[in-house]
Amino acid sequence: MSNPSELGTGSTKALPTENPLPAPPPPRLWRWYLKQADAFLSEPIRRGPVLELNRARLQVSLSVIVLIIGALYLFFVVPEFEKPWLLGLVALLSLTGIASSLVMLHWMASPRIPALVQCICMAVPTVSVILQMGERGMALQASAMIIPLTSVYLLGVRKGLFLSLLLAVNAALIHPFLHTRSNPLGWAFGALTALTMLAVCLMSWLFARSRDEVLAALEQALKTQSESERKLSSLLENTEDVVCSIDLGGRIVTANRAFRHLYLQLHSREFRPGESLRELLPLEDPARWTERFQQVLGGHRVRFEVKLTVRGHARVLDVSLGPIAGERGMPEGMTLFGKDVTASKEAESRLGEMHRNLIDVSRQAGMAEIATGVIHNVGNTLNSASVSAELVIQGLRGLRVSSVVKTLELLREHAGHLDAFLSSAQGRQVPSYLEALGKELPTAKERLLEEMRALQESLENVKAVVLMQQEHARYLGVVEPVAVPQLIDDALRLQGRSFESLGIQVRREYGPVPLVMVDRHKLLQILLNLLNNARHALEDRERSNRRLTVRVSRTAQARLRIEVEDSGTGIAPEHLPRLFTQGFTTKKTGHGFGLHISALSARELGGSLSCTSPGPGQGATFTIEVPLET
Repeated sequence: MSNPSELGTGSTKALPTENPLPAPPPPRLWRWYLKQADAFLSEPIRRGPVLELNRARLQVSLSVIVLIIGALYLFFVVPEFEKPWLLGLVALLSLTGIASSLVMLHWMASPRIPALVQCICMAVPTVSVILQMGERGMALQASAMIIPLTSVYLLGVRKGLFLSLLLAVNAALIHPFLHTRSNPLGWAFGALTALTMLAVCLMSWLFARSRDEVLAALEQALKTQSESERKLSSLLENTEDVVCSIDLGGRIVTANRAFRHLYLQLHSREFRPGESLRELLPLEDPARWTERFQQVLGGHRVRFEVKLTVRGHARVLDVSLGPIAGERGMPEGMTLFGKDVTASKEAESRLGEMHRNLIDVSRQAGMAEIATGVIHNVGNTLNSASVSAELVIQGLRGLRVSSVVKTLELLREHAGHLDAFLSSAQGRQVPSYLEALGKELPTAKERLLEEMRALQESLENVKAVVLMQQEHARYLGVVEPVAVPQLIDDALRLQGRSFESLGIQVRREYGPVPLVMVDRHKLLQILLNLLNNARHALEDRERSNRRLTVRVSRTAQARLRIEVEDSGTGIAPEHLPRLFTQGFTTKKTGHGFGLHISALSARELGGSLSCTSPGPGQGATFTIEVPLET
């Protein structure tokens, strides 16, 4: 596990995700060397880029070695030459320049200028010694290889190549011309030495370039990783969610600010690494922590809710535990992410309560819709019954019962001389009157009987409507097998009188469908709402163009489809997406509640309610789909 220090204390380390093998400590001799080399360097160089620091360290080492070799050369080799003062002066100037480069490294912010001085001070005496030693100077050409090697690394390819060309020209041209002019083998050795120097220069450049690229890439990767860790640490510190890492024993190792704040609220003291998670988030069953820890260490992520009481207020924490993978994929710890879902839980509870209230209102609206249909149809039927009764009354009043009574009284008065009376002028009118009355009474009787039958039919219709309403109200909220075509006929019957009065032509297209397990009341409520909307849409159309088609079919996805198509006013395309939104309506007297409730009811039935319309004035089709089996 990583260092158990808290996040946000200046460290850029994020929560641990793995446990890499610790890097072995450098050897003691190497540490001593770096300490001694860095003592010659200025503070800006020591704090500068790693590549520049390594070059400066090489300069220090090379300067010390060259100073030692140069001092030995000055005291033991120079006196053996014919002109020792000249070589001594050159060697002394070279050693002075190299010593000056060491002083520059201690004061300057960049090692470039000291490196240039050092390489020049190495190249010039080397060429002088080689030329002064004659043919024996060819042996020093091998030691001169260090100059192109170090100059390319310290100065770059351009400046290093210049010094390398100087040594190569000396080896291939100047030295053979002065000392081995008549010896072809000397020219050959000189040319080979020059090519070798250039090859060393090229190899040094390739090595330095590849090394610089690798180090630059590594430095960039480290910088990117450090930046990512810093951002991740900042993200975890600034998030409102509780985040912490846990070791295999269930002890908290690191924690973000939200976690520490929660800990302070729960325990009234600051969080210290090593606290047990079981004490911070107690469960009703403490053994559940052991069970969940085992699941997480088995490589699974566990999610659960914890109820806390923080300063007298109940809070709900949505906790997610996940494993931290270590070497070979074995878990070496756990991470905990906790989100305070108290507000969402309360909102969910309120939403559930609102949903239940909405369902109650929906059912009440459905009952009111059915009651409205019942009252409307009963009212229309009672109007017809009232008209029939009025016609019966008028027919009864129009019967010539009084004239018949008067005729009977007249015949009774003349019963003793009936023959004489019938022969008189007044008596001769009696037979013709009775003949006319005999023709009129059967017609009046049929007319009255017809009105009485209409009255009886109206009363039967009222009775049927009331019984139908009672039948559907009895099954409120019960899922049962329903014959959908019969249910549609019942809905059409409830709207029948209003459809007849408006002259709406109803067409039924029922396909073979089985019984459907559904809430009869909810489906009837949806149908009544759609039929009522269709009636309103058809009121503004011409009487001859008022058509309503109801289709029932079975889809390929084992669903039952009911289509209510009207030739009414239609729906604008921009209104279709909002048609089932609560409060949206296109009617002046509408409340935008019916279609919204119908869509919710269809969803509760496991189905859907949709609408299509070619446009205004071209009608609309509402489609209900419910599963055949639930």
